Amino acid sequence: MNKAKNWLEKALQYRFVSIDLFKQALTHRSFSKKNNERLEFLGDAVLDFVVSEKLFELRPNATEGDLSKLRSFLVKETTLAELAFELDLGRHLILGSGELKAGGNRRESILSDALEAILGAIFLDQGFNAVREVINHIYSSRYIELPELSDLRDPKTKLQEWLQERKMALPSYELIQVLGKNHQQNFVVTCFVSEEAISTQGKSTTRRKAEQEAAQKMAKLLKEKIQ
Repeated sequence: MNKAKNWLEKALQYRFVSIDLFKQALTHRSFSKKNNERLEFLGDAVLDFVVSEKLFELRPNATEGDLSKLRSFLVKETTLAELAFELDLGRHLILGSGELKAGGNRRESILSDALEAILGAIFLDQGFNAVREVINHIYSSRYIELPELSDLRDPKTKLQEWLQERKMALPSYELIQVLGKNHQQNFVVTCFVSEEAISTQGKSTTRRKAEQEAAQKMAKLLKEKIQ
């Protein structure tokens, strides 16, 4: 655990009082019944509050709806996984042998859950002010580079709006294939626009993400063809 402790102090600028809490935060359910799931639950709640508080400060004129969209963008699984990659968290996770062989230390869901678990553990270890400081530290660059609200619309919404502006029929999505085993599935989805008789394909770890990828490809294809 010494390497993990040294990593934590450098990456998060935090030192645990309770090493047991730190170890539990890194432990996936595939390794032990005493794992990080409960800490993840707590960390998720703390993260939501701290990010909400910061956004309230940074965007004094934003509406409640706008603040909610920005918060969702900052605390979603993809953003948390990106932060975990940047922090090199995967190297220090404690996984069962099967999960490790399957590449669990690089999987977005496991990384994002572990990061939330660490935040929950910090809250229990030294309280709210300590975890607030850590969260604002790791999110500092994200706060500076907050996107415009128009950029937060997902690809499916953008495609739908683009088609509606041109009075074209809305796209249809179809799940055509599910690859892999239950714990490591990939979904293949097509996006079809009838008026142009063209389709695109998306593939990802969830059906929703696959649809978003297909929609993004469709938007690019249509813009190249029509504009």
